[in-house]
Amino acid sequence: MDTTQLLKGVLDLAVLAVLADEDGYGYDVVRRLRAAGIEEVGDASVYGTLRRLFTAGNLSSYVVPSEEGPHRKYYGLNAAGRAALATQSKSWTGFAQTMDSLLHLDIHINEESAM
Repeated sequence: MDTTQLLKGVLDLAVLAVLADEDGYGYDVVRRLRAAGIEEVGDASVYGTLRRLFTAGNLSSYVVPSEEGPHRKYYGLNAAGRAALATQSKSWTGFAQTMDSLLHLDIHINEESAM
């Protein structure tokens, strides 16, 4: 199954979830998403998502000097971002439960027809 379309639909939620634990800068968010198992996420997609969530008012940002290169722009959830995370988490959980039920129903039907 090609997961790129699925990823597009849940990237906002995934980024909000990563930032719920700890603020992060662009590449840090990419790294944490990949470490969580979303390995096919692209850098540009995450940077675009961070900008979009910031513009929508779900994230705050601040700049931290870096000894290893240019300053880093960190993002963190604000109150609107926490509310968006809660709403989207609830929607995702309901959708995932529905899909799980459908998949288990399909497995059950296939097992019965095999008998």
